[in-house]
Amino acid sequence: MTFILRAARADDVQQIYEMAKRTGGGFTNLPPDRATLLAKLEASNIAFARQKDQLFDDRFFFVLENTETKAVRGTCQIFASVGQKAPFYSYRIGALTQHSEELNRTFRADILNLSTDLEGATEVGGLFLHPDERAGGLGMLIARSRYLFIRDHRSRFASQTIAELRGVIDDAGGSPFWDSVAGRFFGMSFQDADEFNAKHGNQFIADLMPTHPVYVAMLSEAARGVIGVPHISGRAAMRMLENEGFTWQKYVDIFDGGPTMTVATDQIKTVRGASSTIVTAISDDSEQNLDNKMLIAHGRLGDFKTAYGWVQPQDSGVSLNRDTAAAMGVSIGDSITYIARES
Repeated sequence: MTFILRAARADDVQQIYEMAKRTGGGFTNLPPDRATLLAKLEASNIAFARQKDQLFDDRFFFVLENTETKAVRGTCQIFASVGQKAPFYSYRIGALTQHSEELNRTFRADILNLSTDLEGATEVGGLFLHPDERAGGLGMLIARSRYLFIRDHRSRFASQTIAELRGVIDDAGGSPFWDSVAGRFFGMSFQDADEFNAKHGNQFIADLMPTHPVYVAMLSEAARGVIGVPHISGRAAMRMLENEGFTWQKYVDIFDGGPTMTVATDQIKTVRGASSTIVTAISDDSEQNLDNKMLIAHGRLGDFKTAYGWVQPQDSGVSLNRDTAAAMGVSIGDSITYIARES
């Protein structure tokens, strides 16, 4: 059985929609709404079709496909430059220190400042893997494939890359952070605000959100406890991001308080560590050494694919195993990008 990551197509919408219904809310980039998903796929098709290699407001949508059953089992997305059509808001956690001579005490207060610091960055997001496939390194395949796409199309992406992790959501689908901060000004539940944002964008934040700082000490205990904390389902994703070099620089999502991770794009581990070469031979799978299993990418833009496979060094290139070559459409003489698989 071989899984490949490829560009999403309009005819994938039903399978993507079925997965979106499994996210449990708070997953803005993958809303369970067919019309919104179709609009995302249309924007992605335009991005893949654009031939000029320069930074633009592109949105790339990928799916993980089981090549035997043709079932779509995962998704991920890349936003080339956020905040180009509407402001990209985050809260930045800062501090204010004040001293009282009369009391002989110094007070330090943590403050949430509404910020657009991250505008213009590339964002990786929308990663979702079907619950039945959460084994065999498929989550890692989806996550790292985004970085190989960025590497192989470097001029289309920004100097900084970010990733927003979903924050803590309670059993009822609510957000303690939203209830204590933005919910007080918007008159709508977290679920309603999250759905509206997924369908229409966050301009309503600019229209209604107070711009003055928010003192963390004035929030509820439940809200304070989830600031910068990822959803339980996002902890593995956070570890993968940290392994790639992402760090948390005190930016949090304005809806649920989840952490926003940042990294210099050229310092992403997979971007730095991958190599490109020519396939000079295709060999039988039975000949492969398990130690040489790699994450492999081939093709540009809409023809881009990734999969796990075996790579063996040759005099002037590499040998690729037959099943992977067939799944990815690779022939002798084609160029591939590859990097060692990680557990």
